Amino acid sequence: MAGLTTEAIVCAVRAHGEHGAILRALTREAGLVAGYVRGGRSRRLRPILIPGNRVALELRARTEEQLASATAELLTSRAPLLAEPLPAAAIDWATSLTAATLPEGLPYPALYAALSALLDAIAVAPAARQWAAALARYELLLLAELGFGLDLDECVATGAAAGLAFVSPKSGGAVSAAAAAGYEARLFRLPPFLRGADADPPLADALAGLTITGHFLGRDLLDERNRDLAGTRERLVGRLKRAVARASGAA
Repeated sequence: MAGLTTEAIVCAVRAHGEHGAILRALTREAGLVAGYVRGGRSRRLRPILIPGNRVALELRARTEEQLASATAELLTSRAPLLAEPLPAAAIDWATSLTAATLPEGLPYPALYAALSALLDAIAVAPAARQWAAALARYELLLLAELGFGLDLDECVATGAAAGLAFVSPKSGGAVSAAAAAGYEARLFRLPPFLRGADADPPLADALAGLTITGHFLGRDLLDERNRDLAGTRERLVGRLKRAVARASGAA
C-alpha cells in the first residue's frame, strides 16, 4: 500500500519521538493500517487522534515496507463521550481489541461496518442496554472473521436446530436444553440475541453474551502480547454488572 486516502476509525495512538505519533486505524478498503503522524502529539492534533474518532485519513509511503506518513482530518469526534465512564470504557475496549488482534493490510469490511455501528450506538444510546448487545455482536463477528467463529446454528451434541439454550466453553457450539440436562452448570447460557432472535435484549442478556465472547477472546486471541487488554475488558464488564445490579435494585 504505497498510498491510501479514505475514511478511517482511529483505533490506537502511540507516541513516537519528541513530537510525533504512530496511528493505527481501521479502514474499509485496507483493514487495519498504520502511519506516522508528524506533530501527532501537538495541541492541534491530539483531539483528532482519539480512539473512536472517525477521520479522513491520507497515507503515503515510498515502498510497501516503509511505515507510511499519515495526515488525519476530523470527521466525527467521540471526545465528549470520554467524560462518561461506561461509554469511555466501551470505546477504549473496542478500539484496543481491534488494534491488537487484526493483522495489518487485510480488508475486513464487515468489521469496519460493525465497529462504526457500535461507536454510533454508544454515542446516541441513552443507556448501556442499547449498545452492550452490539458490543457482544462485534466481538462475536471479530472471532468469526479471524477464524474462531462459534457454531450457534445447531446443537453440537444432537444436530437439532430447535431449543438451543447453552454454549459449550470447549467447542464453541450451541447445546440444546435437552442435551444439556444435568450439565447446565458447565455451560454458558445462550441469550437469544446472539442468534438474531432479539434485536433489543435486556442488559442481563447482553452480559450473558459478553461472558461467552469474553471466554473465547481470552482463549483464542488474547495471547501474552496483549494480555493487558483483559484488564480493560474486566473494568468495562464490571461497570456493566453494576448497572444491572442498580437496575435490579430499582425494580
